[in-house]
Amino acid sequence: MPPRPTPFLPKLIAVACGLLGGATAPAAAQVPKLTKLLYGVAYYDEYMPYDRLDKDVAMMKATGINVVRIAESTWSTVEPQEGVFDFSHIDRVLNAMHQGGIQVIIGTPTYAVPTWLVRKYPGVLAITPSGPNQYGARQNMDISNPDFRQHAERVIRAMLAHVKDHPAIIGYQVDNETKAYNTAGPAVQKLFVQYMQKKYPSLDALNLAFGLDYWSNRINNWDDFPSTVGTINASLGSEFSKFQRQLVTDYLAWQAGLVREYKRPGQFITQNFDLEWRGYSYGIQPDVDQMAAARALDVAGIDIYHPSQDQLTGTEIAFGGDVARSLKAGQNYFVIETEAQGFPQWVPYPGQLRQQAFSHLASGANMLEYWHWHSIHNSAETYWKGLLSHDFEPNPTYDEAGTIGRDFQRLSPQLVNLKKTNQVAILFSNEALTGFKWFSFGWGAKENYNDVLRPLYDALYRQNVGCDFVDPSSPNLAQYKLLLVPALYAAPTPLLERLNQFVRNGGHVVYTFKSGFSDENVKVRATRQPGIIAEACGVTYSQFTLPVGVALKGDPYQVGTAHNQVMTWMELLTPTTAQVLASYDHPVWGKYAAITQNHYGKGLATYIGCGTSAAVTEKIVADAVQKAGLWGPDQQAYFPLITRSGVNQQQKKVHYYFNYSAAPRTLPYPYGPGQELLTSTAVAKNQPLQLAPWGVQIVVEK
Repeated sequence: MPPRPTPFLPKLIAVACGLLGGATAPAAAQVPKLTKLLYGVAYYDEYMPYDRLDKDVAMMKATGINVVRIAESTWSTVEPQEGVFDFSHIDRVLNAMHQGGIQVIIGTPTYAVPTWLVRKYPGVLAITPSGPNQYGARQNMDISNPDFRQHAERVIRAMLAHVKDHPAIIGYQVDNETKAYNTAGPAVQKLFVQYMQKKYPSLDALNLAFGLDYWSNRINNWDDFPSTVGTINASLGSEFSKFQRQLVTDYLAWQAGLVREYKRPGQFITQNFDLEWRGYSYGIQPDVDQMAAARALDVAGIDIYHPSQDQLTGTEIAFGGDVARSLKAGQNYFVIETEAQGFPQWVPYPGQLRQQAFSHLASGANMLEYWHWHSIHNSAETYWKGLLSHDFEPNPTYDEAGTIGRDFQRLSPQLVNLKKTNQVAILFSNEALTGFKWFSFGWGAKENYNDVLRPLYDALYRQNVGCDFVDPSSPNLAQYKLLLVPALYAAPTPLLERLNQFVRNGGHVVYTFKSGFSDENVKVRATRQPGIIAEACGVTYSQFTLPVGVALKGDPYQVGTAHNQVMTWMELLTPTTAQVLASYDHPVWGKYAAITQNHYGKGLATYIGCGTSAAVTEKIVADAVQKAGLWGPDQQAYFPLITRSGVNQQQKKVHYYFNYSAAPRTLPYPYGPGQELLTSTAVAKNQPLQLAPWGVQIVVEK
């Protein structure tokens, strides 16, 4: 019999309600000391149409694969009926991998529930604003449901008790791309009310803070607290979104706590966070507070999928990596999933798989795993192809993967544990993201927070300026010289005062429109905008509008007519102490500023009051980088020539150079003498580097 689950229900309800202040504080993270790069795949023996485990292990070894991830989607296989366990397929994979010298990451099997669980306990399926979920899809459950939690704990404990001593296991993944899955049924609403009672003991205070007198939404008795599903109040709706994110944080900390009871010293706990999805990984994940959730993990993990072929730019690889590295204050991270072949439109051109692999390392990844080893022969992901195609035979992508594996093995001492130090950061906020979603650019607008954030990131990336990500909880803003702050729509007063202080002390900030507008409860500040940050920005406004046929007067950034247009939003700025960098070209709005810059204390604040093209955004960002004293040799290159750098464990500077184009390119190497690692050739300062189409070179300074 497996170990009995610990009593959990009262604690679960308390945690979900915030009555214990969130999940139990996680144990101190145990950062694994890696001596080699991990290169691997997800492997699903239970999906195979016939037994070929030994052949797969042999093909993996030939490719240089040294780690596999297994078991995260196996609940119905390991527990075919309630309380009946069968770990035979896990045992055979663990044994085969160990015999082949391949290490294993075990995933807890909780992100897809078995049929018997739903039949016996139908309440495990989430009730969303669209109605009750149906069985079939993964991630359709309510992660706060007591029956789900009880049975999830039992299967986790049973599995870990069974496998914990196996020598092949190097770490554990808790759940899979976890979110709250929009669970919003009556039980969750009850938990939310208890959470609100703790946060706002006084209903009068709640009504005032959230503006609930509007349309008779006032709550005069806790028993009358309505479901948030139908709310028209952005404060209440945003608070419920925050509560849902807290459910995720608590759930992952809960699972990590279970795993810590079984894992051995030296083993790690990770989770594969993902990003906002637009057919590929795009922006900040709106449904998870990843900074908070990562605290329970030893290593941050990330899933990064991106366009390929002629659309491969490396931007999503860099973005996801910079986010993941920032979740643990610069610690190296794992790429737990990325594509090998993937969708039909993602099958890589020759050379692209190699370029992608080293692109991940250049951001600080210590592991690269493909999803997945073998293409699946039925069900929803049949045409999301793995490293092998449906015939399981070698193919050009598999062959290229072998070159990566051999290079990873050979170059691990120089490339593992790369440390990156940046002086530029993007400040993102889940609260601002949620608040912005409620209003965007007016009724019917489709743009969201990431449509403001990503252009700033892309401008840095294309100009080879490295950056980190910070959020309002980050204590280390002073370590940066430049902060980019997109659409900080909802923010508490202390955060805005911290940003003013950052500028006063000599920092540089670039704000976009819709920053500082409302407080942390998405309640608009009753003052001239942009409110508190007007002190540092030296500008105010009281009106805004949507641009129709508006440009920047005089093409101040010299980008040409097509790129000089104002888009999506325009605030009618009046400088107090700020210098006007651009004003509107319009017969009525022409007297107002569009973009300003203000000296404040020892620092500088730039305010972008309108939507700008990518070309203008790049010029604004370049100006800020230069004035922060951060423009250097790397900025002599420009996309599609991308350079990323860091310091290796021998304390030597490593420079990666990428050519994200189908034509050969040349750029001068601007640093001290070094060695190109892939070819083992010497490189002199100012020597031209010849980059092949979709090519990569790696130079380590002597």
